[in-house]
Amino acid sequence: MTYRIGYFVGSLSSSSINRRLAQALIALAPDELEFTEIPIGDLPLYSPDHDADYPAPARALKDAIEASDGILFVSPEYNRSIPGALKNAIDWGSRPWGTNSFARKPTGIVGASIGAVGTAVMQSSMRSVLSFLNAPQLNSPEVYIQVTEQTFGDDGSVADSSLEQFLRHYMEEYGSFVERVLSVTAPGHIGDREQ
Repeated sequence: MTYRIGYFVGSLSSSSINRRLAQALIALAPDELEFTEIPIGDLPLYSPDHDADYPAPARALKDAIEASDGILFVSPEYNRSIPGALKNAIDWGSRPWGTNSFARKPTGIVGASIGAVGTAVMQSSMRSVLSFLNAPQLNSPEVYIQVTEQTFGDDGSVADSSLEQFLRHYMEEYGSFVERVLSVTAPGHIGDREQ
């Protein structure tokens, strides 16, 4: 069976190391996972004033989340927390109240940074947010990567064989997690919105 995985890149940078990490993860993922990026760069700032009439980029975001069987977050850490653009996208996807598009979606969180902490604090914040959103999370293995210029090629290739093996293992675990979660919620609840 094929599972549709929507993924978020939490950085808006054109030279994002997390975009290269996302490319590496996709290349190393099991064949049964199909990936589609869910873009966040065109979203306005979320306000409840929009709840009655969502702008087109926000409707497209919610549609993409709901069309996905699972969600993967690949993100840097900004100021020891979730980057603003990513948190804004999560806020859009979880609203209006009663239409949480993340509910029951199996999620994974990974991140790369040039710093030694390797996005650990951002991921801790994300786990709190996703718990509130009723989005099951793959809790282990955890992926906190400190990168250098040589860690990833422009095409997402991984220079270090042990890191490549670890990322392949993570994606295998994530694929198994998606299957387990959906076996509990399928068929009647996949893609359902939380009421």
